[in-house]
Amino acid sequence: MIQSKTKYINCPNCQTQIEWSDANKHRPFCSKRCQLIDFGEWATEKKSIAGEPTYTDEDENGELLQ
Repeated sequence: MIQSKTKYINCPNCQTQIEWSDANKHRPFCSKRCQLIDFGEWATEKKSIAGEPTYTDEDENGELLQ
């Protein structure tokens, strides 16, 4: 018989320890509030992925795309 161990993680926003399970619909966050705070930080570009963009806002002639 296979026994499963309960896995616990820390909420990326507030660091509250939570159980990683299907019962937590906001995982990896502890709550909807922490989920929305994180989303807001990405939306306002407070958080970003490091590196150069792989696209440009200009066409091959240097004119801005619309």
